[in-house]
Amino acid sequence: MSEGQVESYDRLRERMAQRDRSLREKVMTLEDAVALVPDGASVGIGGSTMSRTPMALIWELIRQRRRGLTCSRCIVSTDGDLLLGSGVSDHIITSWFAQGILWGLSKVMRHRVEGLGKIYEEWSHMAIGMRFRAGGMGVPFMPMRSMLGSDLVPLRPETKQIDCPFTGEKLLLVPALNPDVALIHVQRADPFGNAQIDGLQFMDIDLALAADSVILTTERIVSNDQIRREPHLTKIPFLSVDAVVEVPYGAAPHECYGQYEPMMGHLNAYVEQVNADPVDGFERYLDEYVHGCESWNDFLAKIGLHEIVGATQHGRSIYND
Repeated sequence: MSEGQVESYDRLRERMAQRDRSLREKVMTLEDAVALVPDGASVGIGGSTMSRTPMALIWELIRQRRRGLTCSRCIVSTDGDLLLGSGVSDHIITSWFAQGILWGLSKVMRHRVEGLGKIYEEWSHMAIGMRFRAGGMGVPFMPMRSMLGSDLVPLRPETKQIDCPFTGEKLLLVPALNPDVALIHVQRADPFGNAQIDGLQFMDIDLALAADSVILTTERIVSNDQIRREPHLTKIPFLSVDAVVEVPYGAAPHECYGQYEPMMGHLNAYVEQVNADPVDGFERYLDEYVHGCESWNDFLAKIGLHEIVGATQHGRSIYND
C-alpha cells in the first residue's frame, strides 16, 4: 500500500471520528432523509437479494433524481435494476446481479452495462463481506483465500497477493469498503437509531460501522424502553445512525423477515414487462410505480391490498408455531 493510500485512509477515519454520536432524536421524513445523500456519493445498501432491501429509500432516490451514485451490496436483485435503469447509479459493486433467484440475469442490467457503459464491478460473496468488515474495523484491508485461483482475481487489480508472514501461504488482500452513506431497513428502531434486526443480519452490522453516515428505515419506531427490554436484538447502535424513518412495508415488494414475504405477483409482472422490453418496459414501470405516485403509500396501493395482505399473512406465519 502506498503512502498516499495510508494518508487517505487516515483522513477517512478522522472524518468518521468527527461525527455527532450524541444520543438525540433522529426521526425525519423519507424525503428529508434522502436529501442527505448527495449526487456522486458512494452508497452501501443493506439486506441481501430480496431480503430487507431498503426499497423505499431507493424509490425516493429515483424520485429526487440523484445521479452518479456508486452503490455496493452483497447480492443485488431488482433493486439493481432500479438503480442502474433510472440513472441514479452508474456503478454497482456486488457479488451477484440478477433479478432474483427465480428469474436469472437482469436484461435491464445487461442493456445498461453492455450498451450504455454502466459499470458492474464483480467480487466474490466473501470478498464483499470482508471489504465491509475491514471498513467497519477501521483497517485498510482484509486478508482472505477464497478468491485465489478464481477468474475474478485478474479482473480486480485493486487486490494484492502476499505470502503470509506466519505460514508462508498465499493470501489475497482486499481493500476496505467505506461508503459515504449506508441505507438499511430493519424491523424496529427507537427514535435515537438503536436498530433491532430479526432473522439474518447479512452484512448490515459491518456496513453500518463502515459507512460515514447511516440512514435507517424501519417497519416501526418503538420506545427506547422497548429496545432495552431485549438488548440482545439491537444490532446497530444509535451512535452509528444519522436518520430514522418509519416506513411500514419499506422493503416492498421484497420481503422483511417476520413481517411479510416477497410480493410475487408484482415481481413476476415487473420481470415479464422489463424482460420483454428492457428500455421502454422499464421506463413504463418507473412512470407508473415511481414518478406516478405521490407517496410511498400510493406505491403500496398500486401493488394492491390483496397482495400485501397475503404477503403479510405468509411472512408472519413463522410466529404461529
